[in-house]
Amino acid sequence: MGSVAAPPRHVVAVPYPGRGHFNAMLNLCRILAARDGVTATVVVTEEWLGLLGGASSASTARVRLEVIPNVVPSEHGRAGDMLGFVEAVYTRMEAPFELLLDRLGATAAPSAIVADTFVPWAVGVGNRRGVPVCILSPLSSTMFSVPYHFGQLPAAAGGSATPAADIADGSDPCLIGSYIPGLKSIRLGDLEPSHSNKNMLNLILEAYSCVRKAQCVIFTSFYELESKAMDALRQELPYPVFSVGPCIPYTSLQAAEHHAGREEEEPYMAWLDSQPVGSVLYVSLGSFLSVSNAQLDEIAIGLAESKVRFLWVLRGDAARSGVRDILRGRDVAGDSMVVPWSDQLKVMCHPSVSCFFTHCGMNSTLEAVHAGVPMLTLPIAFDQPIVSRLVVDEWKIGYGLREKARDEDGVVGREEIAAVVRRLMDSEAAEVKEMRKRASLMREASRTAAQVYGSSSRV
Repeated sequence: MGSVAAPPRHVVAVPYPGRGHFNAMLNLCRILAARDGVTATVVVTEEWLGLLGGASSASTARVRLEVIPNVVPSEHGRAGDMLGFVEAVYTRMEAPFELLLDRLGATAAPSAIVADTFVPWAVGVGNRRGVPVCILSPLSSTMFSVPYHFGQLPAAAGGSATPAADIADGSDPCLIGSYIPGLKSIRLGDLEPSHSNKNMLNLILEAYSCVRKAQCVIFTSFYELESKAMDALRQELPYPVFSVGPCIPYTSLQAAEHHAGREEEEPYMAWLDSQPVGSVLYVSLGSFLSVSNAQLDEIAIGLAESKVRFLWVLRGDAARSGVRDILRGRDVAGDSMVVPWSDQLKVMCHPSVSCFFTHCGMNSTLEAVHAGVPMLTLPIAFDQPIVSRLVVDEWKIGYGLREKARDEDGVVGREEIAAVVRRLMDSEAAEVKEMRKRASLMREASRTAAQVYGSSSRV
């Protein structure tokens, strides 16, 4: 008799209910399925099943969705009560998740649970059931290090370390690297505003207390992008640290390139096809946290006054109509477009796209690195200021706008926006040429990491 093949390993994946977290988890599961033959069950709420387009659109042969009830507040309005939403995730999802595990039974019992950092109860569920729990951090390893080592920061930042003035080695007391190993350019001010909210900070630290009881941590980034932070974590954490990124949909991009011309293009792709090479600024400031109405107006006017071509992804009918009202009658270059959605990685890899105006979510940043486009950053909260600091000060592949905000209202004015946009889009400027060279090198590092023998496969 021939030997019977062992059944594929099965993981149950629990993303935090947010677009960027879902995308990171789905991309990880698809990478594991393609590379290691893993089968994955991704747990979503009923609402998110609809937002993802249904089980059939998000599932593959080895990755499927399973549903639990809507036990957390709706995605619509989540930003209005972020604290309440996080508390609901922490307290209401565990029971229906355990019922789902019971329903899967012995035939589909997981060999591991992969849980988002901010689904902390999953660690306890796995430990009680004797199932290893792998934490997925859709944030940078640099950001992961901050709350993990929060007690090492000075009391002024909420930690308990020696006051900054007493640092003996002469390091800049404003730099977090003075207190946390592996961090270089991150500053205490980059923790604002998320870490100044005591209630939110307590929830963040609660999640990281559970992280310490897991069996490993997985980063959606890749080693070459954050080698110092990852090396420091690998020396200190009591379990393996894996970097498996970039966890972005590059496989679907490759498939789209293979089938090019077989499907009708979206109007924005046809518009990009008609634009000169390297002439378009792609603008997308995230799907969850958004800038204020005053800042949105300044961005619209600044982009118009910059006289550069742009493709702007802007969600919400009211926001889009307001921007169109501002742009109407102005001399906007190249009939620039405002659209509600785009296939972001495909857009950034288009030859007409030169730069990316971003809020610095980690998924978007990884996509920009993979596409090799420099960035203009306007971070809002949580990990975004830290990612912006990496882009601008460490990787040196972009310009930052946050420091140009007016003191009275925190809004970056139209003049500053227009000036920096023109500066970034000036392909003949020596500084921009050097920036594009670095972005190109990082693009190659990202693509090499994802290959069969790349750093992300050697785990």
